[in-house]
Amino acid sequence: QVQLVESGGGSVQAGGSLRLSCAVSGRTADRYGMGWFRQAPGSEREFVAAINWSGSTINYADSVKGRFTISRDNAKNNMYIQMNSLEPEDKAVYYCATHLSDYVSTYERYYPYWGQGTQVTVSS
Repeated sequence: QVQLVESGGGSVQAGGSLRLSCAVSGRTADRYGMGWFRQAPGSEREFVAAINWSGSTINYADSVKGRFTISRDNAKNNMYIQMNSLEPEDKAVYYCATHLSDYVSTYERYYPYWGQGTQVTVSS
């Protein structure tokens, strides 16, 4: 059974930083891409960033380029996202997900496994 657990959320002031982690268990038979998505109150869930197995292919939403950095440590089965220069608009529940295969995608339908989410709050 594949499980994903996010951690590292919290409350910060605008301009601050947070680092989210995603721990994956139960998926060891293949290589897979991973992604971060977020859902703000009253909004649909949206793509944030994605990374393939080796880290050679990374994709960011335009809204976070230059501020967020995605990475992963396959030996630890973890994925991370370093979020700098946070803005009130970044306030959301952040979810990590694993891709069907070793690709990066902005579309939720290609990510069958999801974590429960971690709250990020940014105050102005």
